[in-house]
Amino acid sequence: MKIVIVDDERLARDRLRALVNETGVGEVLGEAGNGRDALSVIHALHPDVVLLDIRMPGMDGMKVAQELSNVTPTPIVIFTTAYGDHALEAFEHQAVDYLLKPIRKDRLEKALRRAQALLQQDSVGGSAEDADKRPTARSHISVTIRGELRLIPVNQIFYFMADEKYVILHWTQGEVLIGETLKDLEKEFAGQFLRIHRSTLVSMVHITSLSKDSDGRSYIRLKGRTEMLEVSRRHLPEVRKILKDMRISGA
Repeated sequence: MKIVIVDDERLARDRLRALVNETGVGEVLGEAGNGRDALSVIHALHPDVVLLDIRMPGMDGMKVAQELSNVTPTPIVIFTTAYGDHALEAFEHQAVDYLLKPIRKDRLEKALRRAQALLQQDSVGGSAEDADKRPTARSHISVTIRGELRLIPVNQIFYFMADEKYVILHWTQGEVLIGETLKDLEKEFAGQFLRIHRSTLVSMVHITSLSKDSDGRSYIRLKGRTEMLEVSRRHLPEVRKILKDMRISGA
């Protein structure tokens, strides 16, 4: 991966460059110390990933991210900041991750691996136009719980279930209504969530087994959950194929 680092502090840029080199995931092609220079460098180098600070003099990182939505191909953005109060806004800009300083090598590597996986998805399938748009899956979903905005990590979500006009997100701390469609969620999280029914998307990493009842209906079991989620006859062949590839029992 081609990477550009944007931060107004030289020491921070040097540290990030060193960490990227240690991970071995990608190559730093350039740097910028402010938002305006960042856009110039990005237009010149066409990076795959931008490690982007937020609080910078003049044009801040949020404004840079907004401008990058008009760049073709659009680079993947990973925010790197000392402040946690911009996380909600960051994920509204489709950031892949939000790293708080001081940044640890393992966290940076995890974020870069996620970006790498997204880039590989683009290269395997889809048109050139689709690759240029380069949609990125969020690592968190913003929701309102008892009047308070919260970020739910995607890796803590068990499944999404449609209920009339709403979608219910089931996660490690309960459930919450969200204003998104299953169709959009399925497209965004392809490879992470599996459609098992017209009303249900399940997290693939949480699936433990596929089984049948005495009436011949098929169900998915999830790690740490007691409920069984029905698999429709229409989706069963594809579900079996995918779970077989994943070596899930009962597939």
